[in-house]
Amino acid sequence: MAPALDDDEICNDDYYSLLNVRREATQEELKAAYRRLCMLYHPDKHRDPELKRQAEQLFNLVHEAYEVLSDPQSRAIYDIYGKRGLDVEGWEVVERKRTPAEIREEYERLQREREERRLQQRTNPKGTISVGIDATDLFDRYEEDYEEVVGGGVPHVEINKMHISQSIEAPLTTKDTAILSGSLSTHNGNGGGTINLALRRVTSAKGWGEVELGVLKCMRKEICTLFVTAQCGLQFSSRGVRPGVTTVLARHLDKNTMGYLQWRWGIQSSMNTSIVRDTKSSHFTFAMQLGIPHTFMMMSYQYKFQDEDQTKIKGSVKSGFFGTVVEYGAERKISRHSVLGATVSVGVPQGVSLKIKLNRASQTYFFPIHLTDQLLPSAVFYATVGPLVFYLAIQQLIIRPLRADLEKQQESSASNIARKKQEAEAAVLLMQESVRRIIEAEESRMGLIILNAWYGKFVTDNSRKHERAKVIDVTVPLQCLVKDSKLILTEATKSGLPGFYDPCVGEEKSLKVLYQFRGVMHQVLSGDTEPLRIPKQSHRIDADT
Repeated sequence: MAPALDDDEICNDDYYSLLNVRREATQEELKAAYRRLCMLYHPDKHRDPELKRQAEQLFNLVHEAYEVLSDPQSRAIYDIYGKRGLDVEGWEVVERKRTPAEIREEYERLQREREERRLQQRTNPKGTISVGIDATDLFDRYEEDYEEVVGGGVPHVEINKMHISQSIEAPLTTKDTAILSGSLSTHNGNGGGTINLALRRVTSAKGWGEVELGVLKCMRKEICTLFVTAQCGLQFSSRGVRPGVTTVLARHLDKNTMGYLQWRWGIQSSMNTSIVRDTKSSHFTFAMQLGIPHTFMMMSYQYKFQDEDQTKIKGSVKSGFFGTVVEYGAERKISRHSVLGATVSVGVPQGVSLKIKLNRASQTYFFPIHLTDQLLPSAVFYATVGPLVFYLAIQQLIIRPLRADLEKQQESSASNIARKKQEAEAAVLLMQESVRRIIEAEESRMGLIILNAWYGKFVTDNSRKHERAKVIDVTVPLQCLVKDSKLILTEATKSGLPGFYDPCVGEEKSLKVLYQFRGVMHQVLSGDTEPLRIPKQSHRIDADT
């Protein structure tokens, strides 16, 4: 049996996207979409030989899509195996499956898996896994304890603590969100866990409130450049109920600098003041805290390299009643969704530790490795050099070969991209006359006019300004889809729409539309596979902004 395709493979030549219909579209919806595109691409409507040839190619493509989706058996095979499943391989599957009902059953199973993935994305899961490793035996060995023990010459490295936390969010309404979180910790055989349920409501653009099991209320307010956060809580334990209050006052000192004042009473009472300066190339923090049991002064600096991998080096000094700790380290992006970092911590009386952290999407994996309780130069050396050697080995043996394979795949798909671009440009030429008539009709009734539309990769994050946006103009194709002052795009990749193509294969894409409805400007930014319906009141651009 041929392996089932994933979402990216199915969308490579997506018939649903080409016809702009839902995957659950009825025969009537398919027929209506097919007739509309036939009127647009029919070869007999064009006299120019080149336009006629291009129209014939696109007309045949639309006809092929309609024939497949209008036939229940072909549609079932296409839904599971994609376009390649319609070849001989696909018909062999039909014989092996015997009935289209069984094929449909497998398709529904895959649909449930896709829905579970979409649900996971909507619930915004976040998690942290921390594994503490005691490796002090590598450096702080007492040889006399091992002289008479069999195998005593092998250093003993063990996991002495672990912490796991997870949280998910479930949107109830546009303003209300339910949050479920929990954690589990263990240290040297002793452990415990917590579970929390919270309800959060956005009261306005300037504030929000939260009610949590064990926490009474949390709210935030914004006054010009001044931020105030207040939180009141109750901690229930075998010792009784302990109240707690935390207040944070923050203010913009300049464009890149924030000042914070924090007061905490009840649970670990303290007063803290800090200054944080964040620029494109650096991040600086200075903080002082007076409290029980921790009183300290801390200063940290981070330098950001303006490279593709977003490399950062950092160092900090922290001194207080507990002693003094010096930390230095670096982090680097190793893939589109993964960041790897390592930090060396040297302190008195803490000793030497190595902390390795991997951020993968919304999950964090943290590995603090305690090397020694003393300030040994050998421990500092190996903690510094070890991660560098390990990273260079991974870079040479794994990361670079994977990137080379990806580059080869991109090169092999270059011809396919060029073909798609040529088809899109031809489709835009064929749409010109239809778009002119649509615009005239919409202008006469103050309807929907697409002023500008772009599709592709947008760079909106300040930390990624060095990256280049990759977008194409899709104003004409979108205007061509306007009917009765409405534009409806289904939940499918937009690269398959007539007049579209993928300008950045393998990267996240969006659709940005600036349009006019009833003489008022509107703007919207939509994800590649998100459904879109315009006009909408929420897209309106206020005159005073």
